[in-house]
Amino acid sequence: MPRRSPLRSARTVVGAVIALTVGFGLAACAPDESETAPTPTASAVPSVEPTAEAPAFHADGTADDNLPLFAAVTAQVWATDDRAAGRAYIDALVAAGFDKQTMQVTNDQTTVGNPAESIQFSVAWGDAECLVGQVGPSTGDPHTIVIDQLAEGRCLVGTTRAIDW
Repeated sequence: MPRRSPLRSARTVVGAVIALTVGFGLAACAPDESETAPTPTASAVPSVEPTAEAPAFHADGTADDNLPLFAAVTAQVWATDDRAAGRAYIDALVAAGFDKQTMQVTNDQTTVGNPAESIQFSVAWGDAECLVGQVGPSTGDPHTIVIDQLAEGRCLVGTTRAIDW
């Protein structure tokens, strides 16, 4: 069994702690799956065209290879009026080349209809890793990281909403 570098292990632990902390907090205030979230506007799906300055999607690359694009898309959506809409992040990541079928997203609103303090979204990469983003008023600037997948192949802990659009 190959040994992981200390940096990789630390990143996995930090990512797992973030996922667990936010996941448990959001699970307690997750709305009913039948509730409808607001649909993001077209401005929330920024165009991410690869250029010499912009990161590119690497279909055959690793999660670490795609983290710069994942982070750039996250930052671009965060800069829009739809920064609190989980769907906006999913739609923008799909537009950038990520596979919607491998994604998870937490709820935008609490059970009483207030905006969530934090939203997490993820892309499972291969059979072992996840790109995870976290945004919201309680996080300040957007955060992105590569972590190991959970035992059941999921990336996020707790209740997530269906990505059925």
